[in-house]
Amino acid sequence: METTDLAAAAAAVANGDLVVYPTETVYGLGADALDADAVGRVFDAKRRDRDDPVSMAVPTLEAALEYTRPTAPERAFMHEFLPGPVTVVLERTAAVPDVLTAGRDRVGVRVPDCEPALDLLAETGPLTATSANVSGRESARLVADLDPEVREAAAVALDTGETPGGTPSTVVDVAAGQVHRRGAAVADVDDWLDAH
Repeated sequence: METTDLAAAAAAVANGDLVVYPTETVYGLGADALDADAVGRVFDAKRRDRDDPVSMAVPTLEAALEYTRPTAPERAFMHEFLPGPVTVVLERTAAVPDVLTAGRDRVGVRVPDCEPALDLLAETGPLTATSANVSGRESARLVADLDPEVREAAAVALDTGETPGGTPSTVVDVAAGQVHRRGAAVADVDDWLDAH
């Protein structure tokens, strides 16, 4: 794995390779979220169970609408919390591969509040949005802290220094009124769900 710039990271994604990229929470492990083979390599690198879905990151709310069918309440939630450290679970379109969602009809979508991540996503389109670590191990806020297995699997890392926050994103299913993972901004998410 080499530390690189935006253009090289985008080229690696286009080549089907894995990249490590920063978010406002922790470093993510990215691959083209619409390429089933690339997504499979993310599962392999993380030693993640194929029944455990991976979310996808997109650069804008408008981009999210190309791959999902949000309801009016889900759209309202997205406008309130994205970009930000929140992943919202939405009905997916056929463009989203089964491997990403473990065959489910819903996908987690995230718009990071992190300029380097958004710049990369603007170049690449949807990327897998999962922490750059072996499943069950500590998430990394520094490229230097990446698991050796992730270093080996990723072609490049977009290293911007330490990420601002170490808490993973909060994962929310607005339709069910459920928080699947309590993380960053969870108190605000709870308040929004209570009020709606």
